[in-house]
Amino acid sequence: MTVLHLADETEAADLAAFLSRLLHYDRAAAVRLQAAGTALAVFGRPASFEVLAVRAVALAKPYEDGLAVALDVTVSAGELLESVDEKAATAAVPAAVTGPPWAGVLPPRGGWRAERGLPPADSLRALVSGAVAEFRARTEELAPEARTRGELDRIGREIWSRTVAPTGLPVRAVHAAQSLGFLRPAAPVGAAGPLGGPPAAPDGLALFSSGAWLRLRTPYGSIAVRRAGLGTLGVSVR
Repeated sequence: MTVLHLADETEAADLAAFLSRLLHYDRAAAVRLQAAGTALAVFGRPASFEVLAVRAVALAKPYEDGLAVALDVTVSAGELLESVDEKAATAAVPAAVTGPPWAGVLPPRGGWRAERGLPPADSLRALVSGAVAEFRARTEELAPEARTRGELDRIGREIWSRTVAPTGLPVRAVHAAQSLGFLRPAAPVGAAGPLGGPPAAPDGLALFSSGAWLRLRTPYGSIAVRRAGLGTLGVSVR
């Protein structure tokens, strides 16, 4: 069995927290793991957000005994979480599973261009809080007979499909970042992350585009989302 040696206990704890949050939204969640050298990228799709989340994990060494030089596999998020040993800073890679459709279509590795206009982290957190409050207020105003799943979904789509002006980034991407713990106060920044790009702003946030994709990068992970109306441009099938 392949054993991942994580850089330290903090990396192990953050990986476990990310997996736990994905499982909160979908108990059958899968994640795609891609690693080379001492960098591991964990891709997941939190249910109902229609975004792709990417958590970068630092490894102490590539793999146990150096038997492999690269890793690319889709596994059960729950089984991976169960294998995380925070004290030992290790995780065993579970058996591969048949991945969901999103696992075969990932954002491109390169070609990312920095985009301007992204508000600071505090403003984005306030934006999410305001959207959540609006959703609750509007749903509470509905008569009991009108509070159907279809109507709740309609209100949700209207709110979360709004964009963060002037970036074009849908509010649901920011909501996903907040829900997955990516928008907590920033740690020291400057690393490019698993998908590349120049250093981020002082608060650790940056926005990039590549073809049909937008990517919100934070010190704790990235949220990638397809922009509407751009067809299949920029898709990377791996």
